[in-house]
Amino acid sequence: MILVADSGSSSSEWMLNVPDSKPLRFRTKGLNPFFVNEKEIERVMKDVPEIIPYIDEIREVYFFGAGCVTPDRREIVSNALTTFFPNAFIAVESDLVGCAYAACGQKKGLVATLGTGSDISYYDGRELKPSHQGLGYVLGDEGSGSWFGKLLLSRYLYGEMPPDLAKKFGEKYRVNKDIVIKNVYQKDRPNAYLAAFAMFMEENRQHPYIDKVLTDGFDEFVRTNIMTYPNYWEHECNFVGSIAFHFDLHLAKVCALHGIKVGKILKSPMEDLFAFIIEREMKQIDVGVG
Repeated sequence: MILVADSGSSSSEWMLNVPDSKPLRFRTKGLNPFFVNEKEIERVMKDVPEIIPYIDEIREVYFFGAGCVTPDRREIVSNALTTFFPNAFIAVESDLVGCAYAACGQKKGLVATLGTGSDISYYDGRELKPSHQGLGYVLGDEGSGSWFGKLLLSRYLYGEMPPDLAKKFGEKYRVNKDIVIKNVYQKDRPNAYLAAFAMFMEENRQHPYIDKVLTDGFDEFVRTNIMTYPNYWEHECNFVGSIAFHFDLHLAKVCALHGIKVGKILKSPMEDLFAFIIEREMKQIDVGVG
């Protein structure tokens, strides 16, 4: 049995191929190794009753996660999953690799994530190439949920948001300076906390102010990330993530202004990623048998 996971900083999606049945699907909170340790990952998995009956039968686990960008961070996740799935081969890669498999398959192209965080890289049809992007919510994450959330919060607290929007924002979230500082600087998962405010834009996307915020944010992402690639206009750019999906019209409009060809825009890579992994592994089994 093969288990596949796509993990962001806010939540994780899992799919398990169950013989003679439809795949088992479940969710957990995000398992970004920059914010959780091995013990916490183990605790999260133990709280998933759906997976317990299959623990000893699972032979392969493919985990694609935010924050899994260096060997030491991947090791945190790998060690925790090895403890939980003692009979399984464990493979841990970055979430961007999973997005490349889901959006491109074996085609070349740029792959960008726009969810809680943001990142981009070039995929040559087989491997994801190293990039200078993906600096996280403090230094980067342009156009992401945490980036937009941080912008909305700061403008609200500074009194720079239009009065009608500020009233809606205040009534919806009931935040003040002390609450925000405590959640951002003293509690776990500050990037996920910030990203939660980005959905305010979905409810108010028709407001001219929000329209400009979205346009400016995606323009920042395009200029800082996509346009740094040589001949970027020659490649399709595929997007994965809730921000890209919910605000696809704004994103496509900004891309068009810069001559960027938009490929797939997926809310989640899970369906396509799971299909890619299962097909790949089944082919390898067939080759081995042959």
